[in-house]
Amino acid sequence: MLKVLHNNRCGKSRETIKILEDLKIPFEIVNYLTNPLSKEEINHINQLTLKSLIEMVRTNESIWKTIYKSKELTNDEVLIALETHPILIERPLVYSEKFALVARPPQKIIDFLDSF
Repeated sequence: MLKVLHNNRCGKSRETIKILEDLKIPFEIVNYLTNPLSKEEINHINQLTLKSLIEMVRTNESIWKTIYKSKELTNDEVLIALETHPILIERPLVYSEKFALVARPPQKIIDFLDSF
C-alpha cells in the first residue's frame, strides 16, 4: 500500500491526496509532523527515491537557513537534521516498499504510476 508523508497545511500535499483519491488508489496518510520518522526510516525512504539525500530537504525553510545552510553536512548529519526537524522533509512524499517519490508537482505521481 502507498503511504503519503502529509502536512495538511501544504497545498501540494492536499493536491497529491486528491489525485490518489480520484484515481481510487488506496493509500495511508503518514502525519510525519506529529509522528516523526526515525533517521533509519528517512534513510530507507531516501534510498528508494534513487536521489541524493539533500533532494529530500526543504532548503528554503527558515530552520534550514538558520541552522544548517552554511555548514557542510555529512549524510548522517542531514538525516539527524531531518529526524530532529521533520518540517525539513520535502513533501508530498509518496512511498511503498519498492519505491519513493517526491510528488512535486503533484501530477508527477500520475506519470509515475502510469509507468507501471
